[in-house]
Amino acid sequence: MERAQQGPRARYREQTRAEIKNLALRQLAEGGGGALALTRIAKEMGLSGPALYRYFSSRDDLLSALIRDAYDDAAAAMARAAARSARGSRGGRARLHDLAAAYRAWAVAEPHRYLLIQGDPVPGYVAPADTLERARAVLGPFLPLFAAGKPGPAVAGTVEEMAAWLAADGTVGAWVARYAPDAVAPGLEAGEAGQAGTAVEAGTTRASGEAEAVGGTRTGGVDRAAASALAGAVLAWTQVHGSVSLEVAGQFTGMAHRGGTLLGAHMELLADAFGLE
Repeated sequence: MERAQQGPRARYREQTRAEIKNLALRQLAEGGGGALALTRIAKEMGLSGPALYRYFSSRDDLLSALIRDAYDDAAAAMARAAARSARGSRGGRARLHDLAAAYRAWAVAEPHRYLLIQGDPVPGYVAPADTLERARAVLGPFLPLFAAGKPGPAVAGTVEEMAAWLAADGTVGAWVARYAPDAVAPGLEAGEAGQAGTAVEAGTTRASGEAEAVGGTRTGGVDRAAASALAGAVLAWTQVHGSVSLEVAGQFTGMAHRGGTLLGAHMELLADAFGLE
């Protein structure tokens, strides 16, 4: 409806921006982020350099648009996978495998876009601040899986460090609350960095009986469930990203295993570490 209501000039601008981005993605697929050149794009489109800059003010502006699109598409794929997986009676372990498989599927289908957001930094480029929230949206569906977990000794140190992060940065608590609201105490939902720990100590968190319902203990004044959720999501990211990045970069070529088999083994070990059923 919104597109239909646009005037001809706005539609033409949108179509031209889309064409520029498609050509830029082709350049990325051929040579990576360093191969992106606005002059080449302008030449292919029959535009002058100054004309192209009416649509994107610089190479970095174009890169930022591509990165935002990639994060948003990856987040949408993860959200769809999470919704499908949540149907029925699938446990946390099975849902973890579902999410990891969805992450891998998107990356393998879109390798140049995956490497744009998860590969080597483009020299001289600094991503805009709003990409942080987009990156968190990709990982968000992992959070509720680990909130119900029972972290074992192997991940205890990570859980402790994530509790400290939650207490120090309210924006992290807000992120966890968005995806695993039952795991986060009220004092961590305000989204004000540096104030969560004070809120916990001041008694603004849930009562001890409620805390027992989500994990039984607290870590550094933070609900164990929230710290577990954050630790699990971060560890899932490192495991999935490590395996998938090697596969997308072709590092498994000539080896006998399949990427999905290796990733599945990583997820089994992670599920064991958090006692997922």
